[in-house]
Amino acid sequence: MARPPVPGSVVVPNWHESAEGKEYLACILRKNRRRVFGLLERPVLPPPVSIDTASYKIFVSGKSGVGKTALVAKLAGLEVPVVHHETPGIQTTVVFWPAKLQASDRVIMFRFEFWDCGESALKKFDHMLPACKENTDAFLFLFSFTDRASFEDLPGQLARIAGEAPGVIRMVIGSKFDQYMHTDVPERDLIAFRQAWELPLLRVKSVPGRRLADGRTLDGRAGLADIAHVLNGLAEQLWHQDLVAAGLLPSPPESAPG
Repeated sequence: MARPPVPGSVVVPNWHESAEGKEYLACILRKNRRRVFGLLERPVLPPPVSIDTASYKIFVSGKSGVGKTALVAKLAGLEVPVVHHETPGIQTTVVFWPAKLQASDRVIMFRFEFWDCGESALKKFDHMLPACKENTDAFLFLFSFTDRASFEDLPGQLARIAGEAPGVIRMVIGSKFDQYMHTDVPERDLIAFRQAWELPLLRVKSVPGRRLADGRTLDGRAGLADIAHVLNGLAEQLWHQDLVAAGLLPSPPESAPG
């Protein structure tokens, strides 16, 4: 597996906070609320604006209860479930994210199609996992900072899910980082994991997002600020992989995970 690019080397990290970035973000917001897109929908940009779209399928993997559905909800600007319910089958969610490339100053609209499947469904139905893995561009492996077993399960998850797909992007995300004071996964273990596997490892909070003045509606812009590092990280990894596959970048040396 090729080593991931240096963070910030492919995508401008804080571009979404600039005046130009906010203009592009307006197409995925409506009155400071996140727009929800179906599988066949896409953002509408002003006529003078021309932008290419890069589409990717992403499978979210992890033990039951680690927060897979909550993560996807946060990325899409939806309400985070307060009570855990096992996802009964496969759930797909589309998230659009504009990002600016470092090398060319081009703005690309990234379309992420997240596939989330409950652990029970994966075990019960043999066709579920192949369907989730088919034509997948990236795997997101989740663990919870409050569940030591979910962290220790990561090597098994990586082998079982991504073992026969060496060319697919792999990223690790630690959920419930807002409960870090009660963590079962100390920093030294995260450092050892990164050194052994050489994979991007991000952290996300699982608390409900901030609200607008009415106290009920999620604040779309504030929500984007909370998860921009995840969407930028995905965009960076996937675009870099495409450039390497197209021969536009030299293939980096292979690492030996684990």
